[in-house]
Order: sequence, then structure tokens, then C-alpha cells
Amino acid sequence: QVQLVESGGGMVQAGDSLRLSCAASGRTFSNSVMGWFRQAPGKEREFVAAINLGGSTDYAMSVKGRFAISQDKAKNTGFLQMNSLKPEDTAVYYCAADDPPYSRQYRYTRGYDYWGQGTQVTVSS
Repeated sequence: QVQLVESGGGMVQAGDSLRLSCAASGRTFSNSVMGWFRQAPGKEREFVAAINLGGSTDYAMSVKGRFAISQDKAKNTGFLQMNSLKPEDTAVYYCAADDPPYSRQYRYTRGYDYWGQGTQVTVSS
């Protein structure tokens, strides 16, 4: 059974950093596009970042320059390094994986096959 499990969330103050992890079981990331999304209360789930097979990355404008997505394929784990956190970054963060055939819609939730359960990030001012 495929599972993605996020960890690393928590409560921090504005300007702090957090590193989220996404551990995969029952699968590997070697052939997957990985994405991170977030959902704040009362809002739709939105794209944060994605990384493709070649290591190319893409970010939402709201996090570009502050967040960094990466993978350790040997450990089947993905990461989202979040720096200079702001109160508006408060949300539940989800990792997702897109397996072949690739959707090529990595900025959209419909573009992914598997999702984690989410981890809460709360940033206070």
C-alpha cells in the first residue's frame, strides 16, 4: 500500500524556519514528480512547490526565495525547507506524488496520484 507521511510541522514565530519531510512507504520517488501544497482554514488547497525527475523546481510566487523543495531518493523522502516564515504561511501542508503517466499539471491538485495526511504549520506574528 502506498503511503506518504508528512512530518516537521509545528508552531513558530514570524521569521523562523521549519523543514517539512515527506516519507514514502510502499513506493519510491525515483520515478515521481513530487509536490507540496497547503490549505488554510476556509481556503482551497494551493500549490506551493514541485520538483521533477530531473531536479527542476517550481514555486508559487508567494514562497519563491523563501522555500526550497528537495528530495533524497535513496531515503525515499522529500523535503520542504521553509525560511522567513510569515503568518500567512499558516496552513496544513501536504505532499503529493505523480507517477507515470505524468499529468504535467503539477501546479494543480488533480495532477497527483497520491497524497499525505498533512502536517500543521502555524506562524505567529
